[in-house]
This record gives sequence, C-alpha cells and structure tokens, in this order.
Amino acid sequence: MGFLTKVKALALFSGGLDSILVCKLMEQQGIEVEALHFISPFFGRSKDQESYPEEVWRRYGIRLSVIDVGGSFIEVLRNPPHGYGRCFNPCVDCKILLLTRARRELASRGASFLASGEVLGQRPMSQRRDTLRIVERDASVTGLLLRPLSALKLPPTRVEEEGLVDRAGLLGISGRGRKEQMALARELGIHDYPAPAGGCVLTDPALSRRIKNLFGALPVITENACLLMQVGRHFLLPGKSWLVVGRNEAENKEIKGLFQPGDLLMNITGGAGPTGLVRGAAPCSDRSLAAGIVAGYSRLRGEPEVQVSIRGDGCETIKATPAPSDALHLYRL
Repeated sequence: MGFLTKVKALALFSGGLDSILVCKLMEQQGIEVEALHFISPFFGRSKDQESYPEEVWRRYGIRLSVIDVGGSFIEVLRNPPHGYGRCFNPCVDCKILLLTRARRELASRGASFLASGEVLGQRPMSQRRDTLRIVERDASVTGLLLRPLSALKLPPTRVEEEGLVDRAGLLGISGRGRKEQMALARELGIHDYPAPAGGCVLTDPALSRRIKNLFGALPVITENACLLMQVGRHFLLPGKSWLVVGRNEAENKEIKGLFQPGDLLMNITGGAGPTGLVRGAAPCSDRSLAAGIVAGYSRLRGEPEVQVSIRGDGCETIKATPAPSDALHLYRL
C-alpha cells in the first residue's frame, strides 16, 4: 500500500465468526490488527477469562486485549437513550458505548481506525442502515469506523478514501444468512469457530425479565449484584431484602463466591440442601422467612423444623419451618 509505517486497526472482537473474519480481512491487506474484547457482567465473560487472549492467539493468531466496561454498561442499562430491544437489551446504546471506548483507545495503541463485524440487516434493532448511522454519530466515529463485511453496501468511509484500506478487498454481505461468512471462513482456513449465539444474557426473555425487575427493586446495582442476578432462584422479601437460592451444587458454589460483607449466607445443617444468600438490611422477619425458603428447597422440607446455619458478621444456627410451596412462589421473581 506504499506506507512508510504500517497501518494499525483496532477491531471490536466478540469471539464470533464475524469478528474473526474482520481481523483476517484486515491482515490480508497488510494492516496490523489488535482486537478489543469488551466484557461486562452480562456479556463477553468466559470461564477462563485470564487465559482467553492466549486461547484466541493460539486458535486464530489474533492479538487481543480485554477491556472491562461493566460499570459504564450498568449506567447505560438503567436508562438507555435509544431504548431497549424485545427484552431488557439496550443494543444500540451498548454499541455506542463500546465504540466510544474503542475510539478513546486509538491514540494510546497507535491505531488509525476501528473495524467491527457488523453486517447490514443481520440484527433487527442495531444493524439497520439508519441505526448504523446513529451509532456512528453518537459514538463520534463517523469516518473512523469500517465495517469490512458490509462495506460495499455502505458509503465509503474516510479510512477507504484516504487509502488506508483498499475498498476492493472488502465485502458486501447483508441480511441474516451465514453462508457467505462460512464460505469465507473455509477459504481462509478458519474451522474452529463458535456457533452463532446471542452472547448477551439480556436477550434471554426469562432472565432479562428477572434482571429488569431487580434493577427496579434494588437501591444499589453493582457488578457483583449483576452477576448474582444470573444464578439460582430469586426472591424479594417483604422487608425489602433479596434472597438467592442455588438450584444445584455448581450454583451453590457460585453464590458462595459472590458473598460480600453485609450479606447473610444460609445453609442447611448437615448439607442436605441449597445455599441461600440474603442481601440488604434484612429484618428478623426476612431472615426467618429466608431460612424457611432455603429449608423448603432442601431434602428435609417434609420435616416440621430444620436447622439452618447463618453466616454473616458472625455465625448462628436457627430452627426454621420449611416454607410451603405457595409461599415459595409468593415472593419468587
């Protein structure tokens, strides 16, 4: 391309095929690519988060940096200027947030432009032609953002006009189909890529409904609380405290891992039942009710009384009457 210094792009990287292809298309033009993988409590996280960049490099030869936008995303989720999708998903404002953050990384990482794997018409809310323009405008990336997979269906960007990228090497994919991307993956020798998936838990109808209700009920929303919202059974008790009860051993372990000072952790003495976590200034009535609910999901639910251990600032054991099924459903979200 005739440049004295190598051109560099920052690519938004979700981990899906589209973002992998974007990186490879840029590399084909001799452009250095650094992928940015954004995470929040609701998207982007993996079980082996610390090793994820190494895994991406091993599989695809893509250099990747992970950026946590959890706090900023929670604020967007509270009141997104462009509203929600079918569920509790603020897709347009999420994209604006990620692109804004990526734009701020350009200078420090020595990059000239941004690239993303959006495909025109692939998603009904966030990838319409008019929405793509709104996202560019509100993220202040007009002319800086290249969408290589759909570039030939869109007006040329400043990046193309200045010769940083050869438009002839870009694509004109549109719509919800995946055949063209899969064919390109085969051509590029990319075989080990994830199946298409939403990636964001806020697009799940049942889970997003619960999260929306908790956002409306809880006085303070932290990243820890957002992670807790995604585990177990959830109850809002009369005294305004929040109870989470595990459904299996894996969830019990996860709930224990999210315990914070001020919480109460409840277990059936002898281990014959789930773990419960109470958050909020729980009055005595809520503590007793929570212990009864935890007991109601235990193997001892047919007993008149069950011993429940409670750990908070200190430790105590109380006798709880297992809550009947109607009470279990009364407070459940």
